[in-house]
Amino acid sequence: MDPSQDEFARYHSAVRYLESLGNIFHGYRKTDLQSHPHPEMFLERMQDFLDQLGNPERGFKYVHITGTAGKGSVSSSVHAALLMAGKRVGLFTSPFTVSTIEKIQVGSKYIDPLVFAYITERLKPHIDEAMLKNRHGAPSYFEMMLAIALIYFKIEKCEYAVLEVGLGGRYDATNIIKEPVITAVTNIGLDHTNILGTTRRLIAKDKAGIIKKGSVFFTSEEDPKIRDIFEAECAKTGAEYNALDVKGLGHDSRNRLLAGAICAKLGIIKSPSDMKTEAMMPARFEMIEKRPIVIIDGAHNPSKMKSTIFNLSRLKYKKLSLIIAVSADKDWKTMLKSIVPEAHAIYATRFSMPERQAVDPRALFEESKKHMRKTSSIRLYSDPVQAYADARKNLASDDALLVTGSFYLAGDIRKIYCPEEEILRQRSSKIRPDR
Repeated sequence: MDPSQDEFARYHSAVRYLESLGNIFHGYRKTDLQSHPHPEMFLERMQDFLDQLGNPERGFKYVHITGTAGKGSVSSSVHAALLMAGKRVGLFTSPFTVSTIEKIQVGSKYIDPLVFAYITERLKPHIDEAMLKNRHGAPSYFEMMLAIALIYFKIEKCEYAVLEVGLGGRYDATNIIKEPVITAVTNIGLDHTNILGTTRRLIAKDKAGIIKKGSVFFTSEEDPKIRDIFEAECAKTGAEYNALDVKGLGHDSRNRLLAGAICAKLGIIKSPSDMKTEAMMPARFEMIEKRPIVIIDGAHNPSKMKSTIFNLSRLKYKKLSLIIAVSADKDWKTMLKSIVPEAHAIYATRFSMPERQAVDPRALFEESKKHMRKTSSIRLYSDPVQAYADARKNLASDDALLVTGSFYLAGDIRKIYCPEEEILRQRSSKIRPDR
């Protein structure tokens, strides 16, 4: 198609511009926060930019959620419940699966792609000014996405804003908010250890940084030693501390309880048990076909993979086929050790995102062989779409196929069912039943 005839050309141009911000030399990406000489610079840079824009972050009632697994699901459920209660509410999440607009939502629709382009174009002079004058330079891609979301929430006159933390908590760009109504941590596992620290205790201390004076804090983490860190932070800051009893509950039930407790505190339901809304999120153990079962899942660390395996245990199928690709900076060996024994056929592949390093499919192939059943088969593919085509073709009607290990892989396969242009037109990721 002639680019001039593309109705979303301005949107695609805006996305390319934003994604290219990462190539500015002195680097704006987070490195090891434990050894960084001035980690507070990340918050200062975000705040400087918002000050320059006239502080679009002011005036919202914030619900701020972090955790190793489940934070996206909890954020989306709280957003959906506020929407059902008649509130004007914005949602900011990460990562996206197919289209960038999935990160920003007001009500039941993603941000209009042309509005996204318009806001980005209006922000370019401010980015230029920040590069020249601000003490820490221009904002990063993630910081720009948050700024666009806040401006859009302001345009849409939102009362509430539900923010999912991007990475960690204390020095995440979302932590510039001063007076959140609710703060929450789902759980603590080992992820982003190269940035947040190599122990659960260090990671918990970082995530506890979102707790603020005057906020009501909730957690569904069950480790008493980790909860002690949260309780101490609440005592230090003057926040109300609430630890939920999640003993014996599965991952989905824990997420629902946490979302319910938040919504009960907000006064939109009477008690956590009244929580009925479950938001649809792309690639969160998403069943896109039922016979045979086809599941797209973005689990990308051992904690999330544990949840995936639990969800699998509740399904009925004869044989499981597994398509897997993992980012090179993840604990992929632990993930393979847990999921590979569940599969009868394994398809080791990679994802197509050029800016991200995937584990070599050969390494996945060799490591998987250590954990697979004697009766299982394994094949290697450089093309994830071809891996999917062959796996899907070999399924019997009572079998299941799981695509997992990375949101990038999830995006490669999900766009077969719901291409980006369709998402941009309907401003939703729902897969049409006629597909």
